[in-house]
Parts: sequence; C-alpha cells; structure tokens
Amino acid sequence: MTDTKTARNVLFVTSNRIGDCVISSGVIREIARQVPGARITVACGRPPAPFFRSAPQVERVIILDKKKLAGHWFDLWRQVVGTRWDLVIDIRGSALSWLIPARRRVVYNRGWETGLRKVEMVSRMMGAPAPLDPEIFLDARAVADRQAVLDPQLAGGSGPGPIIALAPIAHQPGKSWPAERWGELVERLKAEPRFDGWRFMAVGGPGDRPPATPALEAAGPRGIDFVGKGDILASAAAIDAADLFVGNDSGLMHVAAALGRPTLGLFGPTQWWLYGPWGPRTLIAASNETRGEFAPIEALTVDRVFEAVLDLHDTWISDRAPLKP
Repeated sequence: MTDTKTARNVLFVTSNRIGDCVISSGVIREIARQVPGARITVACGRPPAPFFRSAPQVERVIILDKKKLAGHWFDLWRQVVGTRWDLVIDIRGSALSWLIPARRRVVYNRGWETGLRKVEMVSRMMGAPAPLDPEIFLDARAVADRQAVLDPQLAGGSGPGPIIALAPIAHQPGKSWPAERWGELVERLKAEPRFDGWRFMAVGGPGDRPPATPALEAAGPRGIDFVGKGDILASAAAIDAADLFVGNDSGLMHVAAALGRPTLGLFGPTQWWLYGPWGPRTLIAASNETRGEFAPIEALTVDRVFEAVLDLHDTWISDRAPLKP
C-alpha cells in the first residue's frame, strides 16, 4: 500500500471517448491547484490514453478496455483499492468511486446536467473559480511522429504552404457530413484565391480512410495524408501544425479548439450549443442553427460550409485575406 503520510494521491477516472477526454482535460490543472504536489493516476479508454502520458503530475495511466459483465471496472478496482486516495474524481459516475478508500470524492451525476456547456459543467462540478479550458499536452514524441509523416509530403507534392486540416469523420450515427461533400468542398477551396498555395491535410484514425478519400483525391498534389498515421497525440500534433481546422462534431474538433487552432465544427442533429468547440477562435455550421431544433446533417450544404470556411479564414487569417470591396 502507498505511504499516505507523504503522498497526495489523486485518481481521475475519465472517458473512453476522445472528445469527452478533451472537454474534461482542464481537470488536470485544477487538481494541481486543489491538491498541491498531487501524484495523479488517470484511468481512461485506450484511444485517448496518449493524451495523458506527458500531462503534468500524471504518474500513471490505467487503460480501461471494456470487458463483459463490467469486468473492466473490477480490473480497475483491483489496481486502485490498495491506495488511500486524497481525491477521487470520476467523470463517468461509476460505482467504483464509492468502493475505494478516499478522503474526498467528486463524482459525476445526472443532476449536473442543467443546460451548461460541458466544459462549464465539469468546471462547476470541480468547484473551479473559472471555466477549466481544455488543454492538449503535446510532447516531443508526438512532434517527432508528426514530422516523420509531414516532412516527406511537404517536400514533395506542391511544396510547403499554409495548411487547412480536415477531419471528415465522426463515429456516431448522424454526425458525419457525407464524404463526397468533403471532396466538393476541397474543389471549391482550391479554386478560391484565398487558398492559393494552401495544402489540404486529412486527419483521422486507421478506420477513417473511406470518408477521407474523396477529400484527398480532390486535393491531388496539394493533399497531405495524416489518416491512420499515428496515435491521437500525433494527430493532435499534426493539427497543431495547421493554420485552420474544419471537422465534423468529433474528438478531433475538440482537439483543434483546445490547441487554439481556428476551428469550424460541422453539426447535424446534435446539441451544438452544448457540445460545440470551446475557445475564442471557433465557429460552427449546423444543419439547423436554431437552438433546440434539429435537421439531418445532410441538410448542411456545400455552399453553407464553404462560406463558413471563408468566414473562418477572414476572421483569423486576415493578413492573407483579400481586401473586401
């Protein structure tokens, strides 16, 4: 058992989803504020686990691979029950948090869902004095992984240039803008003077090749392929090298916003007012932009998204934007 006389141990149980992990990532800094000198253990799903390998004061990451009959929770309990925790934070609201020794617990429950943005909800749950801005903890390994992919492609093709990152993926039904429209969007942007010399970088995981293919084919020599090229932190590093980001309502959208990239999120029948990208340099294009009303994402036209991308460019890449009449 850990020596609790000197250690200040904190267990942070977070999501198995990339987007939810990003939304709640500000908790890491808040732990350090509330528990100075904390030694943090993070429990999360396998896909987002790389986010925490270089996070401040995180000493251990426990990966929760889902098992039958909630066996993953039993596995986690066995790994943490022998430690006396100063603080347990459980974003998932699991019973586990009540079955291990802890001086203090902060456990999510449905009562926190009061119409606040998810970042604000997590911040209030933690008792933070201000919203806990999401944060991505890039490390040298992620940057090296990025450059191993980008350098050869930037040296070839049409050469280096400003990059617009595109994430034409989402893993929940109804969130994915049709793949062929991503190709049409790239064709429109290639013909737009604002994007002369720009490169079009598709970003995604190993299973995202089909929805990314139309965009890459449309980009031709100006395309950069970062689909399935590394873990989620390598993808984050690739997005950090981009000047603009456009993506479906997905984890990568939240990554881009957390990195401070000018971010456009595409929304269909989901609550953009709760789950939109968090940050000062963000926009949305929704199939229905009336709060509380929905339309299929197929109702979001190429014209609408194209105009939103131009707005994104003109707002945050103003030195490259042409003068308006």
